[in-house]
Amino acid sequence: MHTTKARILVLDGMWNKSLAAVRSFGRRGFHVTAGENTRLATALFSKYCKKRFIYPSPVKNQEAFIDCLENELRRGNYDVVFPMELSTQFALVTNRERFARYCRIPFAKPEITNHIQDKAWLTKFATEKGYEVPKTFFVENLDHLNEIADEINCPALIKPRVSSGSRGIIYVKNSSELIHAYLKVHEVYPLPIIQEYIPDGEGTYGVGLLLNFESEARASFVYKRLRSYPVSGGPSTLRESVKREDLQEIAESLLKSLGWTGIAHMEFKIDPRDGKAKLLEVNPRFWGSLHLAIESGVDFPFLLYHLAMDGDVEYVRDYRIGVKCRWLIPGDLLHFFQNPDRFRLRPSFFDFSAKDDIISLQDPLPTIGRVLSGFTLLFDKEMRRLLNR
Repeated sequence: MHTTKARILVLDGMWNKSLAAVRSFGRRGFHVTAGENTRLATALFSKYCKKRFIYPSPVKNQEAFIDCLENELRRGNYDVVFPMELSTQFALVTNRERFARYCRIPFAKPEITNHIQDKAWLTKFATEKGYEVPKTFFVENLDHLNEIADEINCPALIKPRVSSGSRGIIYVKNSSELIHAYLKVHEVYPLPIIQEYIPDGEGTYGVGLLLNFESEARASFVYKRLRSYPVSGGPSTLRESVKREDLQEIAESLLKSLGWTGIAHMEFKIDPRDGKAKLLEVNPRFWGSLHLAIESGVDFPFLLYHLAMDGDVEYVRDYRIGVKCRWLIPGDLLHFFQNPDRFRLRPSFFDFSAKDDIISLQDPLPTIGRVLSGFTLLFDKEMRRLLNR
């Protein structure tokens, strides 16, 4: 087993999930480098971050980022590099031959990743394979939009085919506003899908997974979303580990049928009209609430490291249930101010018994880093994507 001598590079240090990975590896004695395109990034403030790697934006200047990453990998003698966002993950896997000389790359091919993140492609695939999905309308030509609008029972959701977080999603209350809303989304995200809105009931669940190189499940973890920002739907700000073997089985089966390798995250909503779990999306990357999985006993970054180094890992499916994790700054604070029922929340906003994604007495500086990272919003448009995450 490869552990304490390992050298790990964690990219995208702005995000909570990156901090979770840095802390996980650091506590185990790994030498951890954290990277981002700004020094004001949360994970770079962690005491477990032994080295800070500042690189060009992988979105604005991918070629410069790739060159910079190759130089760092050549000098750093890393065992595994962990891209935590799709922009860095794509850069890594599309240049696999270039980077494989320096480190292990336990991530799926870019072709299948492209398919999975396309909500239209994924919904069609899941439907063909017999998995439950919300009723979905695909607009292949704007000339047919009026015809499709007549078939839709509102409320409905207009969703970009490719986006992250809640970006671009519009909730439509009635058919009279559907076409205008669709064209608004279409201007930024061409030909989005239209999907029925599943009424609130039992709630929304996330499933984190790890599959080996044979597309066999090696870890799965389920949590229930308790609060989100935006309140109408977005990244979770408070969530709890739960046991839902039915969701684990669906998620593992679907990813296996896709031939997936590595980390993925799936989202389901239980439809109160028929009690069935409907697949909402698959994220082919690490997810925002990764800290909850680690605290519950499923350390996905560590498992992925061993998959990369040893070729496989033992299957991890059991974990502690009832563990709660919170993203207080700024996620749950924003939820509190936006929610008109803020003083009647259950659990209460003022219940601080849950573990926090960032705040930690053992590693306090990332909290300062998160506050300081807000200043990047003043001068860096790309970093404003935080508001949508």
